[in-house]
Amino acid sequence: MTGLPRIQELWRRSGAAVWYVPLAAVLFAASLVYHDNGTELGGLPTRPFDALALAAIALQCLPLAGRRRWPVLCFAVVSIGFALDQLRGYHSLAGIALPVTLLSVASHLEHHRRATAIAASVAYVPLAVALHRLGPGEPPVEFVTFYLALALAWGVGSWVRHTRVLEAERRRRVAEDTRAAERARIARELHDVVTHHVTAMVVQAEAARYLTAVPDRLDQSLTAVTDTGRRAITDLRHLLDLLNPDHGTDHSTDHSTEPSTEPRTPPAGRLLTLVEQTRRAGQPVEFTEEGTPAESTGSADLVAYRVVQESLTNALKYAHGSRTSVRVRHGSGEITVEVGTDGSGSKTPGLSGSGRGLAGLRERVDVLGGDFSAEEQKDGGFVVRAHIPAGSPS
Repeated sequence: MTGLPRIQELWRRSGAAVWYVPLAAVLFAASLVYHDNGTELGGLPTRPFDALALAAIALQCLPLAGRRRWPVLCFAVVSIGFALDQLRGYHSLAGIALPVTLLSVASHLEHHRRATAIAASVAYVPLAVALHRLGPGEPPVEFVTFYLALALAWGVGSWVRHTRVLEAERRRRVAEDTRAAERARIARELHDVVTHHVTAMVVQAEAARYLTAVPDRLDQSLTAVTDTGRRAITDLRHLLDLLNPDHGTDHSTDHSTEPSTEPRTPPAGRLLTLVEQTRRAGQPVEFTEEGTPAESTGSADLVAYRVVQESLTNALKYAHGSRTSVRVRHGSGEITVEVGTDGSGSKTPGLSGSGRGLAGLRERVDVLGGDFSAEEQKDGGFVVRAHIPAGSPS
């Protein structure tokens, strides 16, 4: 990590603390150079600097270096230095450190905030009384005004802390929403992959029970079950790879024994393979694909694939053996999918649905700004239609 990224990382880790030491040093030096330019409370005559003035300035300036880590301790030390500065009449520029540390206490202190504010207010009273007695008798309004100025610094620090808490809460909610959305997306992917392949395998295995007297057809049926299972394993492996934090990096490795040449995201070009798998499960499917797929369709290809996959799965479940049509049209900036069954088939025993599949499809299409509908026909059939804008980001 070099250059700007390294500087940004150092700033993120240390925050503004990297400036505290230079700030303390600059204020210390300025307080020694510029006399009679600091805070004057109580009207005491200004006294020339001596060794005690150096101590008062040091007590006010040097704690600024640690005000982020020990805000209350630094504020207490600075307050002692400020009281010494005013009671001795040095009126140094270091008095600026008092509202600065008070702001830090208000913005960084997590516990006992009210007790700290009360203790600081109570400690201010004897200082004001002592300055009033030692000085020429300044009106009490001067001390009240200074106290209100300190209260303003506390209020600014509290506002900064409140803003930081709100931002942290917003980031937490965004992170939770992101995790929830990712879990929902993974659940939809698992539902689509597992439900389709398992449904096809159940249907094929059910059909194989009646082919024991026809060895050739039995062998074909069992081969179809095996192929479907392997395809399910491949799709699941691809999905699990996406959950791997090292997915897509050079150091990620695939420990599978069988190399896979299939793409990780099923494009619309794999629809024919999907249709053939459904046909082998005993579903007569008529497939029509019009137009030429665009080179860049974003997530539209995957969503179109999932619409066809879920629709064929439902056809196998609820209308096994009925005529099914799949029409996919690649238009200008849009993919149109229509899958319909005539409803003349039978429901596959032992298989039922939760309605989660169609709801997931609707969510997928809605995210891309498309239209989705699933309607039952008068003849008992079912039609699923989707208009999916192409080119939307994944």
